[in-house]
Amino acid sequence: MEEHVMKEENLKAYEQSLLEEEKSPATCRKYLGDLQRFCATLDASGTVTKEIVIRYKQTLLCRYAETTVNGILASLNGFFRRMGWYDCTIKSLKVQKEAFRSKKKELTKKEYYRLLEAAKSQKNKRLYLLMQTICSTRIRISELPFITVESLESGYARVRMKGKSRTVLLPAPLRRQLRLYSKERNINRGSIFITASGHPMDRSNIFREMKALSETACVDATKIFPHNLRHLFACCYYEIEKDIDHLADLLGHSNINTTRIYLARSSEEQAQKLESLGLVI
Repeated sequence: MEEHVMKEENLKAYEQSLLEEEKSPATCRKYLGDLQRFCATLDASGTVTKEIVIRYKQTLLCRYAETTVNGILASLNGFFRRMGWYDCTIKSLKVQKEAFRSKKKELTKKEYYRLLEAAKSQKNKRLYLLMQTICSTRIRISELPFITVESLESGYARVRMKGKSRTVLLPAPLRRQLRLYSKERNINRGSIFITASGHPMDRSNIFREMKALSETACVDATKIFPHNLRHLFACCYYEIEKDIDHLADLLGHSNINTTRIYLARSSEEQAQKLESLGLVI
């Protein structure tokens, strides 16, 4: 069997291939970060064998949830295939789909309103409008730069990410508020949600600012992250329209099964439904 040795040039070549495939910066950082952490566990020779990868997989299982482990394995397998090291690839874990979601992770509309009030009380208008923008337009945090002054005039933002393009409609009340905000901050063109230096807001800064609302809003910090605002949009939309196909289009999901995950009932709701069947006397 051919011996595989991890070298610095291997990682650079893989990084270049990710860029050529037009992977997002966040995806590139994730894949390369997973690989670098794996490399740190290798001995001085840098030798990689299937047995070493399997042992690493077992180590990951002791530290992370199954879905997280599968994400890391996907990073490693992608690299191994790129290098032609097919004998080093390993199987991902089989994870049974949950029939319900944890209510501890679910952000309610009332909690969302409290987060908005907390941002307003802290005089953080940028965050106040940013959260409303994500929740009302269902965009991903990485898509925020596409919310521009120009999009306020057209009424929609054209989002282009990972080789895909979609149109995101901007509600009229949101556009009015963003126009006023842009004028107050002298933002005359380009992205609206920017730093003092004029650059698009960094993901980590948004996370930190949102988490800082926890105590004032009386909302568990584990529920406060941008993607939960997309979940809230999905639940509110489906509650009214009951159209999962259209919802998948609105969210930019190419696989409707991803949309179904967003709509999983909480364990409490599921229990009530089962009890209502009247099968226990």
